[in-house]
Amino acid sequence: MSDNNVPQIDFSKARDQSDGSISGMAKGLFHQVVDGNPYFAAGGGLMILGTSLAMFRKGIIKVSRLVYHQMLVDLEIPSKDRSYLWFLQWMSQHPHRSSRHLAVETNYMQHNNGSVTTNINFIPGPGTHLIKYKGAYMLVKRERSGQIANFSNGTPFETVKLTTLYRDRSLFNELLLDAKNLAVTAQTGKTVIYTSWANEWRPFGQPKAKRLLSSVILDKDVKESIIADVRDFLRNGRWYQERGIPYRRGYLLYGPPGSGKTSFIQALAGELDYNICIMNLADGNLTDDRLNYLMNNLPERSLMLLEDIDAAFVKRTRSDEGHVNGVTFSGLLNALDGIASSEEIITFMTTNHLERLDPAVMRPGRIDYKVNVANATKYQMEQMFLRFFPDELQLCKKFVEKTSALGIPVSTAQLQGLFVFNKNSPQDAINMLDTLKDANHVF
Repeated sequence: MSDNNVPQIDFSKARDQSDGSISGMAKGLFHQVVDGNPYFAAGGGLMILGTSLAMFRKGIIKVSRLVYHQMLVDLEIPSKDRSYLWFLQWMSQHPHRSSRHLAVETNYMQHNNGSVTTNINFIPGPGTHLIKYKGAYMLVKRERSGQIANFSNGTPFETVKLTTLYRDRSLFNELLLDAKNLAVTAQTGKTVIYTSWANEWRPFGQPKAKRLLSSVILDKDVKESIIADVRDFLRNGRWYQERGIPYRRGYLLYGPPGSGKTSFIQALAGELDYNICIMNLADGNLTDDRLNYLMNNLPERSLMLLEDIDAAFVKRTRSDEGHVNGVTFSGLLNALDGIASSEEIITFMTTNHLERLDPAVMRPGRIDYKVNVANATKYQMEQMFLRFFPDELQLCKKFVEKTSALGIPVSTAQLQGLFVFNKNSPQDAINMLDTLKDANHVF
């Protein structure tokens, strides 16, 4: 048989048919499994959908971060920074702000004599606030961390974060300068009263107008001698250093209540352009270490004031070292004149009962200058009368004679109350002198 009679098979066609049949079988099997199995179809769809969403979310996060870093800028102010309180005070007075989150800040101070003084302020609270500053919008977020900043009273660590457009980042510096200037302006010509709060000093209420020295009438030359001694101390720091003497000075003003001790200290601070740091030794959270730390970290240009120190400590015995709460007597002595005591400090102490003070407190280096601020003398009666009623020389003489004839001690606080009550009539003030004999009389 010739080759021409052999049947010719088209292998390519057969292969295509074979492949087609196999492919068709596979496709049929796939569709049968997938289309015929709803669980498989649902799971695959969810997997694909979940993967797509995850990739989309990841892309959105990357894009948002890129946009955030390119267009926005943050400024974080921690609560330990000095500008933190400046900013909160500035924001509380800023007119262009939107906030429904407020916090109350109550300054509470209990004096050694038992009286209590409080001051309440409203400041921006934790949360998100919106402000407009020089045409730029800023998002302000105040947060409290779970981190404890102070373990003695459980004070949490706080931050304020400001967010604005990157192009407006220069406004951060201007804003903080405005906040600082507002704080400085509020204190210009005034005396700031600081009280201890945890381990730091904080302003108590609003700064007080400086009290004029002329408004405090002490006995003749007493006021001038104290001022001269303080000024001499302030200008001789190098002299102390060259001789290895601790550069600190302690003053004790003693005398009956209402004699003008605290008023004079306030007037002296105003005269020197100093502030006053009041330490309450009866504070339940006060310890020896905290007392020492606070006295070593006074705000600049500040006088230290320990009021009514006799109410905090009485005379010790060998078997009992007097103390109040966490402060020991030896802790107070070490804070005043110990190896870790502060330098460049002026401390004023007041007491109504000098005899109750332990001799250890009176030692030079702890108290270097003590002055008796007693009840009103004839000199003080005369000066106070003429201050309230100038040019009334004849009535002044009559007033002094009648007051001296009462035969009882009269404080300058009593005289001031009498003059204020009768501010429009010096004769009425003279007529009411007999009421001073009544200890319960209130003008």
